[in-house]
Amino acid sequence: MEKETKKIYEFDADGKTMGRLATALVGILTGKDSPHYATNLPLNREVKIRNIKKLRFTGRKYNQKLYYRHTGYIGNMKIEKLKELFVKNPESLFKKVLRGMLPKNKWRDKLLKRVTFV
Repeated sequence: MEKETKKIYEFDADGKTMGRLATALVGILTGKDSPHYATNLPLNREVKIRNIKKLRFTGRKYNQKLYYRHTGYIGNMKIEKLKELFVKNPESLFKKVLRGMLPKNKWRDKLLKRVTFV
């Protein structure tokens, strides 16, 4: 198998929906669009995203979607709205979405490091 040279993909998030953009990026990061795809060998790819603040949300998700996290202490469930997270830091929200879509194995954190925001 030939070693693939480093490829850099650039995406413009202006007007794109968050979920569709994330699924496209996951396919590229994992290498599923390549004829050399293997589950144990991630390809040498990097993704750069521009205009992340101009993402689009469909329906009423922007105002109604909730993200839950628990601190580990009794009664300390933290609930934040998508709108609050997106206004505060859209890059971390998008990485959180990508993290949930990537395979849950040792490659996940390494693949997330290849995503940068311009």
